Amino acid sequence: MRHAHPVETVRAAEAALMARLPEGTLMQRAAAGLAATCARLLTGRRGRVYGSRVAVLAGSGDNGGDALYAGAALARRGARVTAVLLTPEKAHPGGLAALRAAGGRVTAEQEVGLADFSRADLVLDGIVGIGGRGGLRPEAVPYARAARRGVVVAVDLPSGVDADTGEVPGEALRADVTVCFGTYKPGLLVDPGAAYTGAVQLVDIGIELPEADVTALQHTDVAALLPLPGAESDKYRRGVVGVAAGSARYPGAALLAVAGALRGGAGAVRYVGTAAEEVVRRHPETLVTEGGPAGAGRVQAWVVGPGGGEGARQALTEALSADVPVLVDADGLTELGRLGPDALAGRTAPTLLTPHTGEAARLLAGADGTPPPAADDLAAARLATARRLAAAYRATVLLKGSTTVVADPGGAVRVNPTGTSWLATAGSGDVLAGLAGSLLAAGLPPLDAASVAAYLHGLAGREAAGEPGAPVTALAVAEALPAVWRAVRGA
Repeated sequence: MRHAHPVETVRAAEAALMARLPEGTLMQRAAAGLAATCARLLTGRRGRVYGSRVAVLAGSGDNGGDALYAGAALARRGARVTAVLLTPEKAHPGGLAALRAAGGRVTAEQEVGLADFSRADLVLDGIVGIGGRGGLRPEAVPYARAARRGVVVAVDLPSGVDADTGEVPGEALRADVTVCFGTYKPGLLVDPGAAYTGAVQLVDIGIELPEADVTALQHTDVAALLPLPGAESDKYRRGVVGVAAGSARYPGAALLAVAGALRGGAGAVRYVGTAAEEVVRRHPETLVTEGGPAGAGRVQAWVVGPGGGEGARQALTEALSADVPVLVDADGLTELGRLGPDALAGRTAPTLLTPHTGEAARLLAGADGTPPPAADDLAAARLATARRLAAAYRATVLLKGSTTVVADPGGAVRVNPTGTSWLATAGSGDVLAGLAGSLLAAGLPPLDAASVAAYLHGLAGREAAGEPGAPVTALAVAEALPAVWRAVRGA
């Protein structure tokens, strides 16, 4: 599992360690790891470090110091290193002295710096560290816009990206590789910041950190959470998920939600809604019941809302009255936004909400009676949006989008690393809702169910799209789920 910590926590951990170590030790550890990564990249691209061109973009403070010390290490191996000082009066003195002693060049002239940036085989982005806020300063903006031929390596995070949130308030450098120190930063995992990081490599510098509030699952974590049948299992012991979805206008939503649910680990799927005939024709193993959730019989979880149309309000009310986990999606979220958080008051069983940012805006407006916030603003601040919704509704929230973010009411967040833009297709969210609901019925807590569902759904989207990628349908995503389930368990 990847663990990400906010800047304040990292700073405190670094200070505690530096108090016990000789001065400069921590920076030397970071610079050594950074230089080793750069050397591997240069060797892979050019066959050797000797003779390669390296440009170091050095800002003020420790971030610039890390870059300068790493540049000095590369210069000692024969690289032609030029440090471009964006704030010469604030350049790290020790790093600057080390670079000069190793034979590196130093310039503060913008034209010279941009020329070296464009020609370099490798660029070290040490302009702004993890404490930077508010986007790039004017003197750094030309480097974010300039053409370049070499690989850009960001020091701890790309300059211009907010380390805590992933927000990019202006221009930012786009890295090919980001070398982060001690721990991942939340902004490296969440769009829009994650789109600037390239491949992310972690260098251990020995700091001791508390449990992370922001995490990202990996294959082994998901494999450990997948519900598996035992020797005494039957379809009811494995869990029954109820799906209340579809309408005369959107019958396909029912088919897709059921398709996701059938592949999600529960033993049976019980469908209620107007598309029963179509559901059974396509998925004959589905149990169908007349009426709504209230008369459907026993289930271990409900999925309510995909394509629900005019019946969504009644289905939502009936499902929420049951003492089982309820996943609310699509039209169910629209109705919940109208009802507000009071609709969930008094529930003892968990609730999982799965909005995109437009639905999140309506839910937040329903929470405090204010006009809906702009969906683009919510998308730019995904961590804060998911946490805000989870707190307002006292529910777990799976916020869909370019980076899927899952937040629980206690503030814990999981970021999904497997998404693909090919999943931006009609019905994809219905499959995800059914999959997550089935995992709830199989017994996973909502944070785990939502995180595992997003992970598998992202992998299934990649599997369906293939390499180098092609348009997919939501049904193809559902049909790819067994293959990625096996791949995760095998890994």
